[in-house]
Amino acid sequence: MNLLAQIVTALVALIHIYIVLLETVLFDSRGRKVFGLSREKAEIVRPAMSNQGCYNGFLVAALVVGFAHPNTVVGSAFTVFGLCCVAVAGVWGGLTVKRSILLIQTLPAVVALALHFAA
Repeated sequence: MNLLAQIVTALVALIHIYIVLLETVLFDSRGRKVFGLSREKAEIVRPAMSNQGCYNGFLVAALVVGFAHPNTVVGSAFTVFGLCCVAVAGVWGGLTVKRSILLIQTLPAVVALALHFAA
């Protein structure tokens, strides 16, 4: 993977680490504010957000394995899988939750995929 593809992929992983934190350990403080939830609404959705954070953690894990795997072919497969999952989740989130998810999540993943395949 060339350097630019690695940088953008790392950015995608960092975005998702932040999302994991917002949906889990920071949900009651920063997460609730970022997602625009009242205290009452946050109480209702907290379990679902925590579960969603867990899934976002799996996306980060796939990208980290992509970077760390000693076999570049296997690492590349993990990277492509992780980025595809991020892109699909971002499209779904953009359609069902908030359009800005397309810019925050989907666009960086698609750019990283394009750079990865161009390398």
